[in-house]
Amino acid sequence: MNLDVKNVREWDLFPVEQNPLIIAGPCSAENEKQLLETARALKNNGIHVLRAGIWKPRTRPNCFEGVGTQGLEWMRAARRELGIKISTEVANVKHVYESLKANVDLLWIGARTSANPFAMQEIADALKGTDIPVLVKNPVNPDMQLWLGALERLNLAGLKRIGAIHRGFSPYGKYKYRNMPLWQIPIEIKRNYPDMLMICDPSHISGEREYVREISQQAINLGFDGLIIESHICPDVALSDSQQQLTPLALKEMLSRLVIPDRSNTCFQENIEELRAYIDEIDTELLDILARRMKICEKIGDYKKRNHLTILQTGRWNDLLEKIFQQGQANGLEHDFLQQVYQIIHQASIDKQTRVMGN
Repeated sequence: MNLDVKNVREWDLFPVEQNPLIIAGPCSAENEKQLLETARALKNNGIHVLRAGIWKPRTRPNCFEGVGTQGLEWMRAARRELGIKISTEVANVKHVYESLKANVDLLWIGARTSANPFAMQEIADALKGTDIPVLVKNPVNPDMQLWLGALERLNLAGLKRIGAIHRGFSPYGKYKYRNMPLWQIPIEIKRNYPDMLMICDPSHISGEREYVREISQQAINLGFDGLIIESHICPDVALSDSQQQLTPLALKEMLSRLVIPDRSNTCFQENIEELRAYIDEIDTELLDILARRMKICEKIGDYKKRNHLTILQTGRWNDLLEKIFQQGQANGLEHDFLQQVYQIIHQASIDKQTRVMGN
């Protein structure tokens, strides 16, 4: 379906001149003093939208799961004192009703909830008839349709001030960041829905404060509209996600070091269009090569069928990978990139041969 969304500049939430848009605040509201001190420091450093978790969905029991509804009163106190907008995460209908009663300015829906269509529908029904801005984090797993489905449910309930938060996807095994960025998924959503607000959550992608800046810069370079970043007045004693939070001062310094592309530069546009033309030519060659490769795979499948051979030849595949990695290294291509590309190509070859042998 086509999403009917309002451009973020019509939301009346962020300063008109702010680029990129910034939402910041502690992972969790822990007590009134901590929240107010953080909010004051953030406001003094130019932040206009405060985020704080009130209800915290934790993976394991017996962890800090938030202070609950009383945290909303602390956030309202920050708004009264500072004139700052307030936002929090909702995971069920009760959270929605409590947040609406507190007149929260912005809601977001977390990765665990966005993966559950039943929960998303209940939240959408609870929000029907309101015009509150709502952001939806991507599901834990890299499922773009599930993410879009969550946004569509809100849109069908009449909400037009909706946007997406890219917080990365859970990896299997050891990985540099807490979550895998898999940038192609949010980019595809933005390509199909250019008016959709796309926010990056570098705190949850990185998992470590030392990586927050590089993830933020990548998001800005890729055309994201803004960032939602965790900031705590004293991160080392935070009750949740202490290792990925920045002090308000460190956040200000980090944001000042970001390089913001000037997309109105006509000379830049002309140069990049010339380079893109070269890429288009190479893509045409790649498609021709892939088509020729698949035709050969089809002939191999026919040969295996006539000679009663198995489709998968493990030794051949291992030898091919080793050769590819060696050649790729010599050409400056990363191991992980080649592995992903050739796994997709290999699976397509297996599928082609399976169809041939099944006829």
